[in-house]
Amino acid sequence: MTMQRILGIDPGLRVTGFGVIEALGGKLSYVTSGVIKTASAKKSAAGEAEKEALPERLKVILDGLFEVIDTYQPTQVAIEKVFVNVNPQSTLLLGQARGAAISAAVIKQLSVAEYTALQVKQSVVGNGHAQKEQVQEMVKRLLKLPANPSPDSADALACAICHAHGGQGLGALATTGFRVKNGRLV
Repeated sequence: MTMQRILGIDPGLRVTGFGVIEALGGKLSYVTSGVIKTASAKKSAAGEAEKEALPERLKVILDGLFEVIDTYQPTQVAIEKVFVNVNPQSTLLLGQARGAAISAAVIKQLSVAEYTALQVKQSVVGNGHAQKEQVQEMVKRLLKLPANPSPDSADALACAICHAHGGQGLGALATTGFRVKNGRLV
């Protein structure tokens, strides 16, 4: 058995969550977690709030993940797939943040696995429609943490746990005979 060090990423344009765990057999150990925040607004020379340009925000995500990868040396990366929002513009922006996160892993020559939110929640909580608080609580329990991680860190850690469980996890989804649409059984 070889130990895996897995970096889980919950991509977001304002806040990108990350979590690193170690998996040896069925045993999971917490390494670190946190968030990479991009400045959503900064002051201009005239003192007015102006939006930080998208490329600058993507660079913050890229550089932040480079630092995490260099510091904690993961062997694999698991990232949450983008879901379709009601607002197409939000979906496109989230997709770009996700692209920056995937690029960071690929540039560092790490393999990347992708999971839907349904798969992650099913794996960690046993219910694909679990609430954020339930995910936080189960991540805390599975990794024996003293307190619940922040929602973004918990989602990233949950993604890493899902990957450690082979994408199946505690509540393995038997999808044979079912149709899957947008990450949901129909």
